[in-house]
Amino acid sequence: MRAAVFQRVGQALSIERLADPRPAADQVIIEVHRAGICGSDLHMSEYGAVPAGTVFGHEFAGTIVELGAAAGGRWKTGDRVTALPVQACRECEACAADLPALCLGGLFTGTNLEYPGAYAEYVGARTAMLQRLPAGVSFELGALVEPLAVAHHAVELAGVGRGATVLVLGAGPIGAGVVLFARAQGARHVIVSERSRERRAIALALGATAVIDPQQENVAERFASHAGGRPQIVIECVGVAGLLQQAIELAGIRARVLVAGVCFAPDQIMPLTALMKEVSVQFSQCYHERNFAAVIEAIAHGRVQPQPMHTDTVGFAGLPQTFESLRRDPRGCKVLIDPRA
Repeated sequence: MRAAVFQRVGQALSIERLADPRPAADQVIIEVHRAGICGSDLHMSEYGAVPAGTVFGHEFAGTIVELGAAAGGRWKTGDRVTALPVQACRECEACAADLPALCLGGLFTGTNLEYPGAYAEYVGARTAMLQRLPAGVSFELGALVEPLAVAHHAVELAGVGRGATVLVLGAGPIGAGVVLFARAQGARHVIVSERSRERRAIALALGATAVIDPQQENVAERFASHAGGRPQIVIECVGVAGLLQQAIELAGIRARVLVAGVCFAPDQIMPLTALMKEVSVQFSQCYHERNFAAVIEAIAHGRVQPQPMHTDTVGFAGLPQTFESLRRDPRGCKVLIDPRA
């Protein structure tokens, strides 16, 4: 099969021929119809956080083409699916608490050599992590389920409810998804701070009540002018050092700061800033199976319409250049890969 392979920091992904994957007993093999480029993939390639030979890609949708020896039952070839890219040990504290994404010894598909990802024509997935795509959910939307599940989980943990005032830092795929689900939960104000003009427009298309350009405007003043005060909830969706402190500074009295951005660099905060306002800070790692199921159901029934997030689709020929351009100047939101193109 063809796959895009990471070799080293500073080198573009290379398109290579690899052996087709074979399923373990509890796995299926999925023909990838669409896969998403994630900001975490960009960060991992920038910091060399994965070994040479890694095939990225933990956001995907496709068709089952092969079943492992113990993978029958409710699954068959031809089924349209996505999957949680989680390989949990099933024995640790997190697994005992039914939190496989927090497994202490778990591995994520597309972040290691043992479980190659979906920047490829085929990818493996455990049957326990499979999620069926209803007829009304396209492969394009199916590939958005994973990042949308991250956003759904973040909104859930942040306690966004009807009438809430929410500040979202960043309108990449996770920030865009947060806008979508915060509005679906009935938040009164969902205001987005985002540098990119294109991404600000996407946030508005997804239901943001206002947007702020942090390079040209004072975020605190502009938020207050729209919402009448400081945010009750701040959701950080960028993952850049310094933004956690900024989120704490922007938060109101006894506000909640939810950190969904994945920061690979060391960071520091001034605890006194949070202490003086009794701000609560929580980190959101990814999701649970119920978040995947809830996202798929919401899309299938038209309760959310994430289509504006999808800004481009590329084949293998354009993938290395697109991957590097997203690192340098991220203007679009979610770029999908069509491995069959």
